[in-house]
Amino acid sequence: MGTHCSSLDDILEEDMHHWYTKFMRESPSGLITLFELKTMLEMNGMTEEASSYVDQVFFTFDMDGDGYIDFVEYIAAISLLLKGEINQKLKWYFKLFDQDGNGKIDKEELETIFKAIQDITRSYDIPPEEIVTLIYEKIDVHGEGELTLEEFISGAREHPDIMDMLTKMMDLTHVLEIIVRGQRKKAIN
Repeated sequence: MGTHCSSLDDILEEDMHHWYTKFMRESPSGLITLFELKTMLEMNGMTEEASSYVDQVFFTFDMDGDGYIDFVEYIAAISLLLKGEINQKLKWYFKLFDQDGNGKIDKEELETIFKAIQDITRSYDIPPEEIVTLIYEKIDVHGEGELTLEEFISGAREHPDIMDMLTKMMDLTHVLEIIVRGQRKKAIN
């Protein structure tokens, strides 16, 4: 893991001009579409859940909702994932999990995301149903079967085991590495 993190730290430490050059080489229009993101991530053969997860990631990074990720959104996303504060990451996780945008995460939304993450990472250690049950047993204080942002953040912060599990499952550094590798590959060609 040491090399894994240090290579991403090195990536972030590169100057903004270099990042901008990479971004523009990958997307000369200055914008990344959902299709381009899926192409970068080599999404061929992924399950419907995995594809839906990438859609959700894209839409949470597309902060202005215009259907594109521009350079500012791109840098903000990378910074959040690699250097963001715990509360910022938890808010982002919540937004990602809340697929219908109603301000609450229900068990089905959470399970769908965890299945998709496992399909993408090819890591099936714990069944998503067990993860969801554990989370709801510990942090659904009112037993409603759904979590508000406040419940989610305070519950994750109060239960280090859940925070650790979320951090590991939501680690998107492999996605960023694929994007950067893809950009470098194109730069070489």
